[in-house]
Amino acid sequence: MKTFLGFLCFVLLSQGVGGLLYELTDGWFRLWSFVSRVSFFDGYEIYVSVVLVVAGAAMGAAAGAVTRKGGA
Repeated sequence: MKTFLGFLCFVLLSQGVGGLLYELTDGWFRLWSFVSRVSFFDGYEIYVSVVLVVAGAAMGAAAGAVTRKGGA
């Protein structure tokens, strides 16, 4: 579970930061941004990218807080 949350944290953070970089540099980071390719988010790309960064940070905190059951 901790590995999955860590992976999800990485994906969310990379997409969020990539989306912000894409929007703030006028399209230099095309491969990093999934948000810019989805037409549903037109006009809200920066907001969605910020939400992805916050969600990624929350997943990272959750991954750090996960402990194994059984006392090990």
